[in-house]
Parts: sequence; C-alpha cells; structure tokens
Amino acid sequence: MRDRVIQLLSVIVAVIALSVGGTLLPKILEVSDQHTLRYTDVSIEGAPPIVAIGTAIGALRGIIVDYLWIKTNLQKERGLFYEAMADASLIAKLQPRFGEVWAFQGHNMAYNISVMTDTERERWEWVRAGLDLVRDDGLRYNPNDLTLHKELAFWLAHKVDGVSDDAHLYYKREFAKQWQFLLGVPPASSTDRLAWIAAIKDSPDSLEELESKNPAVRTMIDQLRSNLSGFDQKFQFQLDEDFLTNLGRWQSVQTSRYAKLLGLEDTFRRNDPIYSAFDAAFKTPESKIALAEFLPFLRKRVLIDDFNMNPELMWEYTRDFGPFDWRHPQSHAFYWARKGSTSAAKRYQNEDDIYIVLNNDRINIQSMQALSRTGLMHYDPFSNDNPARLNDPRWIKSIDTYFGELYRKHFGTRGGGGDSFCDFYQNFMSQSVRELYRLGDIEGAQAILSKLDRLFGRGGLIPNNKYEAPLETFVQNVTFGEYEGSPDVARSDVYATLANGFREGLLFDRPDVLKRAITFARQLIEYFQGSQYADFVNKFGERRMADLIGNLRTSVQDVFASVLMDPSQPLVDRLTIYNRAGEAERRMVYDLVKAPLEGEFAADPLAKLAPFAQLLPEPPDMEAFRQARAAEAAQRAAELEASKRSIGESK
Repeated sequence: MRDRVIQLLSVIVAVIALSVGGTLLPKILEVSDQHTLRYTDVSIEGAPPIVAIGTAIGALRGIIVDYLWIKTNLQKERGLFYEAMADASLIAKLQPRFGEVWAFQGHNMAYNISVMTDTERERWEWVRAGLDLVRDDGLRYNPNDLTLHKELAFWLAHKVDGVSDDAHLYYKREFAKQWQFLLGVPPASSTDRLAWIAAIKDSPDSLEELESKNPAVRTMIDQLRSNLSGFDQKFQFQLDEDFLTNLGRWQSVQTSRYAKLLGLEDTFRRNDPIYSAFDAAFKTPESKIALAEFLPFLRKRVLIDDFNMNPELMWEYTRDFGPFDWRHPQSHAFYWARKGSTSAAKRYQNEDDIYIVLNNDRINIQSMQALSRTGLMHYDPFSNDNPARLNDPRWIKSIDTYFGELYRKHFGTRGGGGDSFCDFYQNFMSQSVRELYRLGDIEGAQAILSKLDRLFGRGGLIPNNKYEAPLETFVQNVTFGEYEGSPDVARSDVYATLANGFREGLLFDRPDVLKRAITFARQLIEYFQGSQYADFVNKFGERRMADLIGNLRTSVQDVFASVLMDPSQPLVDRLTIYNRAGEAERRMVYDLVKAPLEGEFAADPLAKLAPFAQLLPEPPDMEAFRQARAAEAAQRAAELEASKRSIGESK
C-alpha cells in the first residue's frame, strides 16, 4: 500500500513539473531570443540528423573532432586532398553550429590546399569547394553567424576577384561562365535589370503552382521528360543546378558570337543528345513562351536550393544599391556581406564584437568600389577568353548614399570607425569627380565636388580650401597634383584613359568616350610639356617628363597597340575594336600588331572560320603611310645629328 502511495505521488509531481515547465518554456525561449543565446533566431530551426548523433556522443565528440582536425592537416601536408576534404566535411557535421569550424575548413580548401595543386582547373575546384562548403552548408546551419558571412564575402572579393593568385584569370572565367549559364546575360539598363531579377523573385514557389497558372508549361515539361527519359539519371528533368546549367548552355549557344563563328550549334546538335532534346522541346512558338515562364521559376529554385541565396534579397539589393551583374564575384561579395550585416546585426551588439561588424561593412563598400571600376561586363562563354570588365559609373551615386549610412552607423565606434569611411569617401569621390568630368557629366561632377567642399572643405570640422577650386581646376589638381614626385603615374594615367577610351568607345560603339579620352590625354601631355615638371628628373635619374610621356600621336599608337595585344581581353573583342577604329588609328598600329595577333590567331578557333587577313585587314594607303613614317624618322635623325654638331661647335 505504501509503495502505491509513493508511485501515485511521484506521478502527480511529474505531471505538475511537466505542466509548470510547459508554461515556462515560451518565456525561456523569449529570453533566449532576446539575448541571442542560441545559434539561430528560430528555436525550431532544424539541424541535420547527424547533430542528434553528435549530441548522443556527448563529451566524446570533442575528442573525435580534435583527432579528425589533426588528421586533416596531416592529409593536407601529404597531398591527400580528397581524403582531407572528406574528414573536413565530417568535422563540420559533428560541429554544425560552430561557425569557426566551417570558416577554418573553407579557408583551408580555398587557400591552403588549392595552391598545392598542379593545374588551374584543380586549383579552381578547391577554391569553389571551399566557397560551396561555407555558402551551401555552413551558412544553412549558422544563418546568423556574421563571421561566416564576412569570410565568404572576403574570399569572393580577394581570392576570386583579386589578382594575388596566379590562377585568378581562370577563376574569373569559370565564375562568369557558371553564372552566365545559371542566370543568363543581365539586361544593360538599371530598370530592365531590376525587372529581370524581379521576375525570378516573383515566380511561383512550386512547379505545381506554375503549371496550374500556365498549362503550356506542363505540356513543355512533359515533352522534356519524354525527350530526356533515355539518358543517365543526372540528365533527367530536375529542378537543380546541373539541369539549369545544361539549359543555360543551350541558350548561350543561340546568342554567342563565338558559337556562331565556330558553328557550335550544328556541332552540339550532332554530338550532344541533351542539346538535341532541348531543341526538340523548345522548337514551337508555344514552348518558347512557356520556357520564358519556366526559366525564372527554375532559377529561383536553384538559387534557393543549391546556392542558399534569396532572390528577394537579390532584388532588394539591386533596387537599393545598383545594377549587380551576378557574373562578377564582387556582386556576390556584396550580397553575403550585406546579408550578414542585416541578419546577424542583433547578435553582434556588444562592444567586443563591433570590429567584426566594422570589417564586414568595409567589405560591402569596397565591393561597390570594385563594381564601379570593373562592373560593366561582357563575356562569351565559348571564347575561352577572359571577361571584358569596364568601369560602371552608376555605382558612384550608390556609394555616395551608402557612405552616409555607414558613417552614421559607426560614428561612435571605437578606434575611429566612422573616420575610416570618411577617408575612403574622400579618396573615392575625388577620383569620381575626375571620372564623371571625363565622361562629360559636368553637372554630376560639380555636385560631388560641392558636397566634398560642404562636408570636408570649407564646411568641414576644420575649414580648408581643398575643394573650393572651380571644377576644371580641381580635376587638373587631382590629376596633376599626384605626379610631382612620381612622373610614372602621369604616363599611366594617359595610358589608362586612352585604353578605356578605345575599349569602351569602340567596343560599345560610343565614339564620344574615345574623343573625350584623346582630349584629356592631349591636355595632360601639353600641361607637362609646358610646365616646370617637363625638366623634372626623379631620384633614380629617369628622363625628363616630356620624354617620359611623349607626344599625343605616340601615346595613342602605343596604347591602341597594347589594347589590341592584351591577352586578358577576348580576341574577338579586340578584332572588333580594330575594325571599328578609324583608318588613321589602324594605320598607326597595323605593322605593330600584325605578327603577334597572327600568332595568337593561329591557336584560336577563329582560325578555322576565316583567313587572318579578313579579320585584321590592312588599312588603305598603308604603303604611303610607311613611306611617310620613314621620312619622319630620317628627318628626326638629321635633326639629332645637327644638334650634336651644334653642341660640339659650341664647346
């Protein structure tokens, strides 16, 4: 009887305890959310099944992870890269809520292991594996970890878009190709680009919803399933990255200049059954309309499911900041840094963590700066050439606006956090005044100059006259004021201005850009040849500035030749630039570039399509030009000889 009473009382106490615990749980979770005591913002946010195994292991898990970590480093040193990757994956699964583990392993793959491989392709595979590990897995399990967001953004900006790695050009080609197949070529205008990404974010969430809205999509997909039914499983109809990449490749063939020159459409149709299956499914006008509805939906699912990216955020960033080209690594660097600063903001509010927020925000604005310098892209995925990347001045206004947000955010950050953004802003905007002035946007240049004067000049904390000069004078000061102690910079500025003029002016059929570049170069050269700096000799005994810069004709010739022989630019683009140039410019460079371009052409697929002389034709009156140049050379030689005699007689 006594035992029965004890059991009954125990049950009653257990029921009361469970009831009280249940009533306290919501409050406990609320406090946990408020003080960010959990890894994620939602208590029920699921962890992978292996987390349960790791939890069951208990304290032994730490020992296992330590062992695997040591083993991974030993495997890396012995060149056992794939084994190291497998163990790294296991470590991350055993410690999925520990962000530093993901960051360590991702960095190990992208930086340490990648440079130990022998080929560019192997190196890129490891860099991409490190990016994928953190983006696709680490940030799924740690969506509020700012350090992981910052690290991923930095790798994209530094490893992929930077120049420190010997294989950086290969990375840029592969990254651009991957995202062009996935999302296509973005529209040129900012308005169209926003609508383009909006179509992806506004697509239905499920295939069933899409098919119910548009029965033609169901018909097209049924045809696709039938056409692909005989292939390997990975080529079946699926809403995944591989399927979208194959579809993107099929689409790119239709618009690629190289594909047309090489006849790749017929080649693919004969040799690639997947390509033929797409051809058959999309040959009718109805299926083409259905494809236009299906493609944004497929891109949405792949972005979310395979790349852990939110199309809604991609649209918001395009709306609020600028025309992102997702083939550019800096667009992704901005995305992840910005997402980290918003999704993890409340978890990093204590004073000890503010430096993480500050560094993350620096990556954001530096990515925008990089996009202003190289964000205007042109790329043909079948050319095997490097992407053409030109400056995009649309980002200047975005940086102007974003600076204010960052300055207010970090005004009170210890260590002069706000001041560091002020230094960045002054340097970038001073150069932007010069850039807009060269582009002919006088009003925009003057507006920035006036704002600089108001914030940091006569209206600054310590008033000064740094920005009070008239616009044209300020541009000259910014341009010429840097050269007194480093005349090589002046020559670089002339070359850079002309190079951009030739590339953007001729490739994009904007002759006004080239005209302004030549005008600027003439003004700069005349300034130095007529100033006190013409006789300047630097500490290494380099020649006078006038000789260093040279006359305008020589500058135009040298820069145009270097643009045409620059292997980092697509060959087909360089040939286009040559053929769009005037006869005078083509005569200047023809003999200089013919031999090196002919050698490059012989190894290019274009050689199978047309003779070299057809793509790089000799300009008219070339023989007369050669004779005139020879006469000029003879005259200069005679003048030099006369000068020497005169000097000898005076002695």
